Amino acid sequence: MNFDLLTTDNNSQARAGMLTTAHGSIETPIFMPVGTVGSVKAVTQEQLRNDVQAQIILGNTYHLYLRPGLEVLSAAGGLHSFNGWQRPILTDSGGYQVFSLAANRKIKEEGVVFQSHIDGSRHLFTPESVMDIQRTIGADIIMAFDECPPYPSEFVYARKSMELTHRWLDRCIKRLAETQPAYGHEQTLFPIVQGSTYKELRTISATEIAARECAGNAIGGLSVGEPEAEMYEMCGLVCEILPVHKPRYLMGVGTPWNLLENIALGIDMFDCVMPTRNGRNGMLFTWQGVINIKNKKWATDFSVIDEQTNCFASNNYTKAYLRHLFAAGEILGMQLASIHNLSFYLQLVKAAREQILAGTYAAWKAAMVPQLQTRL
Repeated sequence: MNFDLLTTDNNSQARAGMLTTAHGSIETPIFMPVGTVGSVKAVTQEQLRNDVQAQIILGNTYHLYLRPGLEVLSAAGGLHSFNGWQRPILTDSGGYQVFSLAANRKIKEEGVVFQSHIDGSRHLFTPESVMDIQRTIGADIIMAFDECPPYPSEFVYARKSMELTHRWLDRCIKRLAETQPAYGHEQTLFPIVQGSTYKELRTISATEIAARECAGNAIGGLSVGEPEAEMYEMCGLVCEILPVHKPRYLMGVGTPWNLLENIALGIDMFDCVMPTRNGRNGMLFTWQGVINIKNKKWATDFSVIDEQTNCFASNNYTKAYLRHLFAAGEILGMQLASIHNLSFYLQLVKAAREQILAGTYAAWKAAMVPQLQTRL
């Protein structure tokens, strides 16, 4: 993997770059649609490529390990071959899912013993096994195994969790050095900065992570219930410490305005289930603001969903028709809303990149954020 930092905005820390992997190049800043089990919900690969214009998608180690399982993924030749997506893939290590989904989990130095949320079967994730699983999945960018503490967390707990994450990281690095990629293409490890919302801990963690000199770095444990102001404060603090010439990935964030604010702080990569999850529930993100398409006010609005979002779903279906689909319980409504939201997100980060390259990002962001937050 290679990352070229092309420029930084004149009046913020926003950056434009080019991230190159074995399965293609990615223009940053970038948003990654979430394909948890190898599938972005309600969206085909063709739609991801042509309508959404996704450059990279995300899969999840925990879910793919449980279903379809490593035997199937290995026989298929990895996730790229299994799901037909030949562009870059990033896999989350599953740490967050172990702590948020699994029942009766027990955290110890070795790793985490947990019960599957599917059938109750017991499993052990260690830093070594998680690296092996991600070798089998075959993603281009893989994440270190970490503990994601809940919000709020007591300082003592957050510190112990962070220190455990650092020890696990060293074991992840060692395991990768002892093994080879399963399918002949390079896999790049991103460690994860933790520390909850404590400045002292975030400073320690970012310094420790930077010292490992990995090819890219991630920030975890945010967007887990803390106020937006605290998210921005922690993100800005960490970005001041992480290496300038390596990509920075803020995990699980967020709303369109969250993206723009964090881009201004120096973040390059994002993922979030929000565009598809909210889309399936009738919430649309547009250039003019947020729409709840289920509201009766849209029943006779025959304007297109969003003429400023350039995709077939946005430009060829009306708000009235989309509301009708939701009212009737038609699957097509969820699909169109998901495609629209993902297309909007990808076009938003593309517009942000253009503003960064022009040196005008800060002023553009200041005008865009309140517009995007408007409830229509």
